[in-house]
Amino acid sequence: QLQASGGGLVQAGGSLRLSCVASGRTISSYSVGWFRQAPGKEREFVGGISWSSSRTYYLDSVKGRFTMSRDNAENTMYLQMDSLKPEDTAVYYCAATRRIASSSPVPATYDYWGQGTEVTVSS
Repeated sequence: QLQASGGGLVQAGGSLRLSCVASGRTISSYSVGWFRQAPGKEREFVGGISWSSSRTYYLDSVKGRFTMSRDNAENTMYLQMDSLKPEDTAVYYCAATRRIASSSPVPATYDYWGQGTEVTVSS
């Protein structure tokens, strides 16, 4: 089970840090992806981090603003979001998989999903 938290309302230019805590399993062997879904839009792959943290991938529109990390000892993954823009407004989800060593933009690749945490960026 994954539990995402840390969302909220922030002004443009602000920051938020999302957390995703895994329970019931050790997350260290799982690759993790972060997705978001804005109202009326399809779920979008924001980025992913390999189980070893050696490989990361970011959506072009968030490169340089978002940073993923993980603390396998704490079974927790993080998405640090800086310089937030109104277009970043969405429900954010974390997801985990052992099917691949890195990450994938395909939601079906992931076996476990967090419940989502809402991020609203005001202009």
